Amino acid sequence: MPPRFVLASRSPRRRQILELAGWPFDVQESHADETIPPGTPPDEAVQLLARRKVEAVMSSFPDAYVLGADTIVVCDGRLLGKPRTEEEAFAMLRQLSGRTHDVWTGVAIALPQGSITSFAEKTAVTFWELDDEEIAAYIATGEPMDKAGAYGIQGRAALFVKRIEGDYLTVVGLPLSRTVRELRRLGWPPA
Repeated sequence: MPPRFVLASRSPRRRQILELAGWPFDVQESHADETIPPGTPPDEAVQLLARRKVEAVMSSFPDAYVLGADTIVVCDGRLLGKPRTEEEAFAMLRQLSGRTHDVWTGVAIALPQGSITSFAEKTAVTFWELDDEEIAAYIATGEPMDKAGAYGIQGRAALFVKRIEGDYLTVVGLPLSRTVRELRRLGWPPA
């Protein structure tokens, strides 16, 4: 019997992206600690969080490939995670208005019985200038509250995006083409 494949995430977006690969997989939320030590570079931060998610799930699935991912937004050297309040969401979107920022997604993959490998991908996103009314109307939808940087590019915030440079799916939450290549290198899917 081939090994199972498990996505260590509660994100419906990551689930939808992974479905594009055409493999069957199980989903297990990780409940991992998502605090980032101060001063951690963005590429290391997203890999650290992705690894924590994998580590939290892999003991329940020792014979499976387990994949975890995490996304952060970086503007002016400041890491922007998920906003805790509407005021924080407003401040994040105001900071991103009319500017280019980086979106980092880290991916970690645990192999059956053990080792974990990880990588990070970066995509640059440029927003149009946003006025306060646009920002407030977007926040009122509730969409920004569970998303890094207080926006979801695949949702209504698509209206804010002037340009992206890099993999769109990195911004959504899982750089699928790089992930599939890494998985193939690691032996998935099994022959």
